[in-house]
Amino acid sequence: VNGTRAPLNGPWKLLFTTAADASFSKNSTRGDAKAQNVVDAVKGKITNVIDFATRDDGTEPVLKQLNVVIKATANSPTRVALNFLYAKAVLTKFFFFPLFGRKLVLYIPVPAAFITRIIVFFTRLFRFGKTGAKTVPKAYFDVLYLDDELRVHKTGEDNIFVQGKPTWAAASRFFE
Repeated sequence: VNGTRAPLNGPWKLLFTTAADASFSKNSTRGDAKAQNVVDAVKGKITNVIDFATRDDGTEPVLKQLNVVIKATANSPTRVALNFLYAKAVLTKFFFFPLFGRKLVLYIPVPAAFITRIIVFFTRLFRFGKTGAKTVPKAYFDVLYLDDELRVHKTGEDNIFVQGKPTWAAASRFFE
């Protein structure tokens, strides 16, 4: 099913993950944050959204929000291939200078795929004629479970993500 009727379409809030880079707490140096992703099945894009919380003393974090925009393609009924496009950072300060309540938005291209291809090219060049040539690693996730309210998927790095729809009443206390 494609488009707005696709089961993955819409917002999904993070309930649990084994991925260290997607876990946040007010006791960490990065600070507390809420993570979610928004799937736009019509456009074939996923936006990972991280909203950093205001500190206990009432000050805003330097990085207020981080969005990572990803092109998503269904490779099978359960596998979704990912191509990272760019990141959008919303800042409250610029080089330690306050923005006096305003926000600065930076768009950062994600060159990972290009850089990975260059590394693999040179690896192949230096290993020419030898066995075990490396291939470009692919980013993806496999859907392990999916219903109208709950989604569980495993990434190519073997991380597990458990996400729920914001409208799921039974999980609402975990989204606060």
